Amino acid sequence: MKQFTAKTFNIPVLKGVSTKTNEEHIKLYNAYVKNTNALLETVGELNRRFGFEFDGMRNHELYFSQLEGGSKPLKTSGSGSLKGAIEEEYGSFESFLTAFKGLAMTRGIGWAMLWYDRKDKRLLTSWVDEQHIGQLNNCTPLLALDMWEHSYVADYQPSGKKQYVEDFFANLNWEIVENNFKI
Repeated sequence: MKQFTAKTFNIPVLKGVSTKTNEEHIKLYNAYVKNTNALLETVGELNRRFGFEFDGMRNHELYFSQLEGGSKPLKTSGSGSLKGAIEEEYGSFESFLTAFKGLAMTRGIGWAMLWYDRKDKRLLTSWVDEQHIGQLNNCTPLLALDMWEHSYVADYQPSGKKQYVEDFFANLNWEIVENNFKI
């Protein structure tokens, strides 16, 4: 962000105001300029962090909601159904699962996400780095799999990442995902 520059002033000797007072007053002014610039940097940092924190909040809300109510299967395929859309986009539900699980095994921290692009009326998947890099603009998140180590390492250790992904799908309430698709 563009910084403010302190101005210099050519003030003559003033009646009743000493040079020392003016020097101290200009130091105060310079501090205002310095603090204004520091606040601009802080506001910039806060704005940058807002996206990270906000997306982290929403990603986790989606993640945890998918686990509510226990494991429920995806309903049979048909026109307008999520399973039908998956089959249309990926050829089969099994092909989708293979592709999505492969995405989830991406090295690093982040999220494997299934999206619905309402403009083109199609499903998309993406890796979201951390919380906020890779969110697909104007797409509705349908399914979110948290692949940050905090979500599995205590139970699975780093080497158990693949089993965590398998167990996630064993615990998934597909009705929640289908409801996200209907919105």
